[in-house]
Amino acid sequence: MLIPQIGGAMRIAYYAPLKSPDHPVPSGDRQMARMLKAALELAGNEVDLASRFRSFSANPTAESHAAALTEVEREIARLSALWKTGKKPDLWFCYHPYYKAPDLLGPALSARFAIPYVTAEASYSARRNIGIWAENQARLADVVRRAALNICFTRRDSDGLAEIAPQARFELLPPFIDASAFAAPPPAADPSRLVAVGMMRPGDKMESYRMLARALERLVHLPWRLSVIGDGLCRAEVEAEFSRIPPERIEWLGEKPPAEVPSLLRGAGVYVWPGCGEAYGLAYLEAQAAGLPVVAQEIAGVPEVVRHGTTGLLTPPGDIAAYAAAVERLLTNEAERQKLGAAARRFVLDERSLDAAARRLAAILPEART
Repeated sequence: MLIPQIGGAMRIAYYAPLKSPDHPVPSGDRQMARMLKAALELAGNEVDLASRFRSFSANPTAESHAAALTEVEREIARLSALWKTGKKPDLWFCYHPYYKAPDLLGPALSARFAIPYVTAEASYSARRNIGIWAENQARLADVVRRAALNICFTRRDSDGLAEIAPQARFELLPPFIDASAFAAPPPAADPSRLVAVGMMRPGDKMESYRMLARALERLVHLPWRLSVIGDGLCRAEVEAEFSRIPPERIEWLGEKPPAEVPSLLRGAGVYVWPGCGEAYGLAYLEAQAAGLPVVAQEIAGVPEVVRHGTTGLLTPPGDIAAYAAAVERLLTNEAERQKLGAAARRFVLDERSLDAAARRLAAILPEART
Protein backbone atom coordinates (compact mmCIF):
# COMPACT_ATOMS: atom_id res chain seq x y z
CA MET A 1 0.00 0.00 0.00
CA LEU A 2 1.44 3.36 -1.02
CA ILE A 3 1.36 6.15 1.56
CA PRO A 4 0.24 9.44 -0.03
CA GLN A 5 3.16 11.87 -0.21
CA ILE A 6 1.93 15.11 1.34
CA GLY A 7 4.23 17.31 -0.72
CA GLY A 8 4.08 15.23 -3.88
CA ALA A 9 6.28 12.36 -5.05
CA MET A 10 9.97 13.10 -5.49
CA ARG A 11 12.86 11.60 -7.39
CA ILE A 12 15.42 10.88 -4.68
CA ALA A 13 19.12 10.19 -5.10
CA TYR A 14 19.77 7.77 -2.23
CA TYR A 15 23.25 7.17 -0.84
CA ALA A 16 24.69 5.24 2.13
CA PRO A 17 28.45 5.92 2.41
CA LEU A 18 29.03 3.31 5.13
CA LYS A 19 27.34 0.37 3.44
CA SER A 20 25.17 0.30 0.34
CA PRO A 21 21.75 -1.37 0.69
CA ASP A 22 22.94 -4.11 -1.68
CA HIS A 23 26.30 -4.68 0.04
CA PRO A 24 26.97 -8.44 0.37
CA VAL A 25 27.86 -8.38 4.09
CA PRO A 26 24.87 -8.29 6.47
CA SER A 27 24.77 -5.81 9.34
CA GLY A 28 22.39 -3.53 11.18
CA ASP A 29 23.53 -0.62 9.02
CA ARG A 30 22.74 -2.49 5.82
CA GLN A 31 19.38 -3.55 7.20
CA MET A 32 18.41 0.01 8.08
CA ALA A 33 19.72 1.32 4.74
CA ARG A 34 17.42 -1.16 2.99
CA MET A 35 14.40 -0.39 5.14
CA LEU A 36 14.83 3.35 4.86
CA LYS A 37 14.94 3.07 1.08
CA ALA A 38 11.81 0.89 1.18
CA ALA A 39 10.01 3.39 3.42
CA LEU A 40 10.85 6.25 1.04
CA GLU A 41 9.42 4.20 -1.84
CA LEU A 42 6.34 3.27 0.16
CA ALA A 43 5.83 6.99 0.74
CA GLY A 44 5.39 7.35 -3.02
CA ASN A 45 8.86 8.48 -4.06
CA GLU A 46 11.08 7.25 -6.90
CA VAL A 47 14.29 6.25 -5.15
CA ASP A 48 17.48 5.65 -7.13
CA LEU A 49 20.65 4.27 -5.54
CA ALA A 50 22.97 7.09 -6.56
CA SER A 51 26.29 5.36 -5.87
CA ARG A 52 27.86 2.27 -4.30
CA PHE A 53 31.05 4.15 -3.46
CA ARG A 54 32.02 3.24 0.09
CA SER A 55 33.87 5.99 1.93
CA PHE A 56 34.33 3.91 5.11
CA SER A 57 37.86 3.78 6.50
CA ALA A 58 38.67 2.29 9.89
CA ASN A 59 42.28 3.52 9.91
CA PRO A 60 42.75 6.19 7.25
CA THR A 61 46.15 7.24 5.96
CA ALA A 62 47.13 10.17 3.76
CA GLU A 63 47.57 7.74 0.87
CA SER A 64 44.21 6.01 1.28
CA HIS A 65 42.51 9.37 1.70
CA ALA A 66 44.06 10.65 -1.53
CA ALA A 67 42.99 7.49 -3.38
CA ALA A 68 39.44 7.89 -2.08
CA LEU A 69 39.29 11.49 -3.26
CA THR A 70 40.33 10.37 -6.75
CA GLU A 71 37.43 7.91 -6.83
CA VAL A 72 35.13 10.63 -5.50
CA GLU A 73 36.03 12.89 -8.44
CA ARG A 74 35.17 10.09 -10.87
CA GLU A 75 31.80 9.46 -9.19
CA ILE A 76 30.91 13.14 -9.16
CA ALA A 77 31.79 13.39 -12.86
CA ARG A 78 29.71 10.28 -13.64
CA LEU A 79 26.64 11.50 -11.80
CA SER A 80 26.98 15.01 -13.19
CA ALA A 81 26.98 13.67 -16.73
CA LEU A 82 23.96 11.47 -15.96
CA TRP A 83 21.97 14.27 -14.40
CA LYS A 84 22.65 16.62 -17.28
CA THR A 85 20.79 14.18 -19.54
CA GLY A 86 17.55 14.73 -17.62
CA LYS A 87 18.01 12.34 -14.67
CA LYS A 88 18.48 15.14 -12.14
CA PRO A 89 16.86 14.21 -8.78
CA ASP A 90 14.68 16.43 -6.63
CA LEU A 91 16.91 15.89 -3.60
CA TRP A 92 19.94 13.99 -2.29
CA PHE A 93 19.25 11.67 0.68
CA CYS A 94 22.27 10.44 2.64
CA TYR A 95 21.91 7.71 5.25
CA HIS A 96 24.35 7.60 8.19
CA PRO A 97 27.26 9.90 7.40
CA TYR A 98 29.79 9.98 10.23
CA TYR A 99 33.51 10.43 10.81
CA LYS A 100 34.53 7.00 9.45
CA ALA A 101 32.15 7.19 6.48
CA PRO A 102 31.58 10.80 5.37
CA ASP A 103 29.47 11.78 2.40
CA LEU A 104 32.08 12.96 -0.10
CA LEU A 105 29.63 13.07 -3.01
CA GLY A 106 26.34 14.64 -2.03
CA PRO A 107 27.35 18.10 -0.81
CA ALA A 108 29.20 18.96 -4.02
CA LEU A 109 26.49 17.55 -6.28
CA SER A 110 23.68 19.21 -4.32
CA ALA A 111 25.41 22.58 -4.62
CA ARG A 112 26.22 22.12 -8.31
CA PHE A 113 22.66 21.16 -9.26
CA ALA A 114 20.85 23.30 -6.68
CA ILE A 115 18.94 20.43 -5.09
CA PRO A 116 18.11 20.01 -1.36
CA TYR A 117 20.41 17.85 0.76
CA VAL A 118 18.97 15.59 3.49
CA THR A 119 20.77 13.51 6.10
CA ALA A 120 19.35 10.58 8.08
CA GLU A 121 21.11 9.34 11.22
CA ALA A 122 24.08 11.66 10.85
CA SER A 123 26.44 11.19 13.78
CA TYR A 124 29.07 13.49 15.30
CA SER A 125 31.56 12.73 18.07
CA ALA A 126 33.85 15.47 19.40
CA ARG A 127 36.22 12.74 20.66
CA ARG A 128 37.08 11.87 17.05
CA ASN A 129 38.63 15.19 16.05
CA ILE A 130 41.96 13.52 15.32
CA GLY A 131 44.00 13.51 12.08
CA ILE A 132 42.03 12.86 8.91
CA TRP A 133 38.98 12.09 11.02
CA ALA A 134 39.04 15.72 12.22
CA GLU A 135 38.68 16.78 8.59
CA ASN A 136 35.73 14.40 8.19
CA GLN A 137 34.17 15.74 11.38
CA ALA A 138 34.45 19.33 10.15
CA ARG A 139 32.93 18.30 6.83
CA LEU A 140 30.05 16.56 8.65
CA ALA A 141 29.36 19.56 10.88
CA ASP A 142 29.18 21.79 7.82
CA VAL A 143 26.87 19.36 6.04
CA VAL A 144 24.48 19.23 9.01
CA ARG A 145 24.38 23.03 9.19
CA ARG A 146 23.70 23.40 5.49
CA ALA A 147 21.29 20.47 5.07
CA ALA A 148 17.72 21.29 4.18
CA LEU A 149 16.72 18.68 6.75
CA ASN A 150 18.44 16.33 9.20
CA ILE A 151 16.41 13.26 10.15
CA CYS A 152 17.38 11.75 13.52
CA PHE A 153 16.36 8.33 14.84
CA THR A 154 16.88 9.20 18.52
CA ARG A 155 16.63 12.32 20.66
CA ARG A 156 20.15 11.55 21.83
CA ASP A 157 21.42 12.00 18.26
CA SER A 158 19.30 15.08 17.69
CA ASP A 159 20.59 16.74 20.87
CA GLY A 160 24.18 15.89 19.93
CA LEU A 161 23.91 17.39 16.46
CA ALA A 162 22.14 20.48 17.80
CA GLU A 163 25.23 21.25 19.88
CA ILE A 164 27.35 21.69 16.74
CA ALA A 165 24.58 23.09 14.52
CA PRO A 166 21.98 24.83 16.70
CA GLN A 167 20.33 26.54 13.72
CA ALA A 168 20.00 23.36 11.65
CA ARG A 169 16.65 21.74 10.89
CA PHE A 170 15.92 18.46 12.66
CA GLU A 171 13.03 16.00 12.60
CA LEU A 172 12.63 12.69 14.43
CA LEU A 173 11.97 9.39 12.67
CA PRO A 174 11.83 6.67 15.35
CA PRO A 175 13.70 3.43 14.55
CA PHE A 176 11.49 0.95 12.70
CA ILE A 177 11.45 -2.47 11.03
CA ASP A 178 9.60 -4.23 8.26
CA ALA A 179 7.16 -6.06 10.53
CA SER A 180 5.41 -8.01 7.76
CA ALA A 181 7.13 -11.26 8.81
CA PHE A 182 5.52 -10.88 12.25
CA ALA A 183 1.96 -10.16 11.07
CA ALA A 184 0.59 -13.56 12.06
CA PRO A 185 -0.09 -14.07 15.77
CA PRO A 186 2.87 -15.79 17.46
CA PRO A 187 2.50 -19.40 18.60
CA ALA A 188 2.25 -20.31 22.25
CA ALA A 189 5.46 -19.23 23.93
CA ASP A 190 7.90 -21.36 25.86
CA PRO A 191 8.28 -19.05 28.88
CA SER A 192 11.55 -20.68 29.94
CA ARG A 193 13.32 -20.14 26.60
CA LEU A 194 15.53 -17.07 26.47
CA VAL A 195 16.87 -15.79 23.17
CA ALA A 196 19.65 -13.37 22.21
CA VAL A 197 20.79 -12.06 18.82
CA GLY A 198 24.20 -10.46 18.36
CA MET A 199 27.28 -10.56 16.17
CA MET A 200 30.33 -11.98 17.93
CA ARG A 201 32.90 -9.22 17.51
CA PRO A 202 35.15 -7.15 19.79
CA GLY A 203 33.84 -4.10 21.59
CA ASP A 204 30.27 -3.49 22.67
CA LYS A 205 28.93 -6.78 21.30
CA MET A 206 31.52 -8.75 23.26
CA GLU A 207 30.72 -6.72 26.38
CA SER A 208 27.02 -7.55 26.01
CA TYR A 209 27.77 -11.26 25.75
CA ARG A 210 30.07 -11.04 28.77
CA MET A 211 27.43 -9.26 30.86
CA LEU A 212 24.74 -11.73 29.81
CA ALA A 213 26.92 -14.67 30.82
CA ARG A 214 27.65 -13.19 34.25
CA ALA A 215 23.93 -12.50 34.80
CA LEU A 216 22.79 -15.99 33.76
CA GLU A 217 25.36 -17.60 36.04
CA ARG A 218 23.27 -16.20 38.90
CA LEU A 219 20.12 -17.92 37.61
CA VAL A 220 21.13 -21.56 37.20
CA HIS A 221 18.61 -22.45 39.92
CA LEU A 222 15.84 -21.68 37.39
CA PRO A 223 14.89 -24.03 34.48
CA TRP A 224 15.74 -21.78 31.50
CA ARG A 225 17.47 -22.46 28.19
CA LEU A 226 19.20 -19.83 26.05
CA SER A 227 19.20 -19.76 22.23
CA VAL A 228 22.01 -17.63 20.78
CA ILE A 229 21.74 -16.36 17.20
CA GLY A 230 25.02 -14.95 15.92
CA ASP A 231 28.60 -15.72 14.95
CA GLY A 232 31.85 -13.92 14.27
CA LEU A 233 35.56 -13.65 15.02
CA CYS A 234 34.96 -13.82 18.78
CA ARG A 235 32.92 -17.03 18.73
CA ALA A 236 35.42 -18.98 20.85
CA GLU A 237 35.75 -16.10 23.30
CA VAL A 238 31.99 -15.78 23.62
CA GLU A 239 31.56 -19.50 24.28
CA ALA A 240 34.32 -19.32 26.88
CA GLU A 241 32.41 -16.60 28.73
CA PHE A 242 29.48 -19.03 29.14
CA SER A 243 31.68 -21.97 30.18
CA ARG A 244 30.56 -21.82 33.82
CA ILE A 245 26.97 -22.51 32.76
CA PRO A 246 25.97 -26.15 32.06
CA PRO A 247 26.41 -26.60 28.28
CA GLU A 248 23.00 -28.21 27.82
CA ARG A 249 21.47 -24.88 28.86
CA ILE A 250 22.75 -23.06 25.76
CA GLU A 251 21.87 -23.61 22.10
CA TRP A 252 24.43 -22.05 19.73
CA LEU A 253 22.52 -21.45 16.50
CA GLY A 254 25.23 -19.49 14.65
CA GLU A 255 24.56 -16.80 12.08
CA LYS A 256 21.16 -17.05 10.40
CA PRO A 257 19.78 -15.35 7.28
CA PRO A 258 17.48 -12.46 8.22
CA ALA A 259 14.49 -14.35 6.81
CA GLU A 260 14.96 -17.14 9.38
CA VAL A 261 15.24 -14.95 12.46
CA PRO A 262 11.50 -14.25 12.94
CA SER A 263 10.66 -17.95 13.23
CA LEU A 264 13.48 -18.43 15.74
CA LEU A 265 12.19 -15.56 17.86
CA ARG A 266 8.55 -16.58 17.74
CA GLY A 267 7.63 -18.97 20.49
CA ALA A 268 10.45 -17.93 22.84
CA GLY A 269 9.72 -16.40 26.23
CA VAL A 270 12.07 -13.45 26.81
CA TYR A 271 14.61 -11.54 24.70
CA VAL A 272 17.83 -10.98 26.65
CA TRP A 273 20.49 -8.64 25.32
CA PRO A 274 22.19 -6.10 27.62
CA GLY A 275 22.85 -3.69 24.73
CA CYS A 276 26.19 -2.20 25.74
CA GLY A 277 26.70 0.91 23.60
CA GLU A 278 23.72 0.15 21.34
CA ALA A 279 22.74 3.05 19.06
CA TYR A 280 19.23 1.62 19.35
CA GLY A 281 19.20 -2.01 18.14
CA LEU A 282 16.80 -3.21 15.47
CA ALA A 283 16.86 -6.70 16.99
CA TYR A 284 14.95 -5.31 19.98
CA LEU A 285 12.14 -4.25 17.66
CA GLU A 286 12.11 -7.64 15.92
CA ALA A 287 11.94 -9.45 19.25
CA GLN A 288 9.06 -7.27 20.43
CA ALA A 289 7.21 -7.77 17.13
CA ALA A 290 7.45 -11.50 17.85
CA GLY A 291 5.71 -10.90 21.17
CA LEU A 292 8.78 -11.09 23.41
CA PRO A 293 9.36 -8.73 26.33
CA VAL A 294 12.92 -7.39 26.40
CA VAL A 295 15.43 -7.23 29.22
CA ALA A 296 18.16 -4.70 28.44
CA GLN A 297 20.14 -1.87 30.00
CA GLU A 298 18.85 1.68 30.12
CA ILE A 299 21.78 2.88 28.05
CA ALA A 300 22.57 4.80 24.86
CA GLY A 301 19.69 4.50 22.38
CA VAL A 302 18.00 1.44 23.91
CA PRO A 303 15.20 3.44 25.59
CA GLU A 304 14.21 4.68 22.12
CA VAL A 305 13.12 1.15 21.16
CA VAL A 306 12.14 -0.46 24.49
CA ARG A 307 9.61 1.12 26.85
CA HIS A 308 10.54 0.31 30.41
CA GLY A 309 7.68 -1.26 32.33
CA THR A 310 5.52 -1.42 29.20
CA THR A 311 7.34 -3.55 26.60
CA GLY A 312 10.26 -4.75 28.69
CA LEU A 313 12.54 -4.06 31.64
CA LEU A 314 15.53 -1.71 31.51
CA THR A 315 18.20 -1.90 34.20
CA PRO A 316 20.97 0.51 35.27
CA PRO A 317 24.08 0.38 33.03
CA GLY A 318 26.70 -2.12 34.16
CA ASP A 319 24.61 -3.48 37.05
CA ILE A 320 24.82 -7.25 36.56
CA ALA A 321 22.82 -8.02 39.70
CA ALA A 322 19.96 -5.78 38.56
CA TYR A 323 20.03 -7.32 35.10
CA ALA A 324 19.90 -10.86 36.50
CA ALA A 325 17.03 -9.86 38.80
CA ALA A 326 15.04 -8.48 35.84
CA VAL A 327 15.49 -11.71 33.88
CA GLU A 328 14.47 -13.73 36.96
CA ARG A 329 11.42 -11.52 37.39
CA LEU A 330 10.09 -12.44 33.94
CA LEU A 331 11.03 -16.10 34.28
CA THR A 332 9.01 -16.35 37.49
CA ASN A 333 6.09 -14.03 36.75
CA GLU A 334 4.18 -15.43 33.81
CA ALA A 335 1.37 -12.87 34.00
CA GLU A 336 3.80 -9.96 33.73
CA ARG A 337 5.77 -11.68 30.99
CA GLN A 338 2.62 -12.12 28.92
CA LYS A 339 1.44 -8.56 29.56
CA LEU A 340 4.76 -7.01 28.50
CA GLY A 341 5.04 -9.30 25.48
CA ALA A 342 1.58 -8.39 24.20
CA ALA A 343 2.28 -4.68 24.65
CA ALA A 344 5.64 -5.07 22.93
CA ARG A 345 4.01 -6.60 19.87
CA ARG A 346 1.37 -3.85 19.67
CA PHE A 347 4.03 -1.18 20.06
CA VAL A 348 6.04 -2.35 17.05
CA LEU A 349 3.15 -3.24 14.76
CA ASP A 350 1.34 0.05 15.45
CA GLU A 351 4.19 2.53 15.86
CA ARG A 352 7.46 1.11 14.55
CA SER A 353 6.51 -0.60 11.29
CA LEU A 354 7.52 0.20 7.72
CA ASP A 355 4.08 1.73 7.17
CA ALA A 356 4.51 4.00 10.19
CA ALA A 357 7.93 5.12 8.93
CA ALA A 358 6.55 5.80 5.45
CA ARG A 359 3.80 7.95 6.92
CA ARG A 360 6.31 9.89 8.97
CA LEU A 361 8.60 10.44 5.96
CA ALA A 362 5.64 11.56 3.85
CA ALA A 363 4.89 14.18 6.49
CA ILE A 364 8.40 15.56 7.07
CA LEU A 365 10.31 15.16 3.79
CA PRO A 366 8.47 17.96 1.94
CA GLU A 367 10.05 20.33 4.49
CA ALA A 368 13.33 19.85 2.65
CA ARG A 369 11.88 21.60 -0.38
CA THR A 370 10.72 24.73 1.46
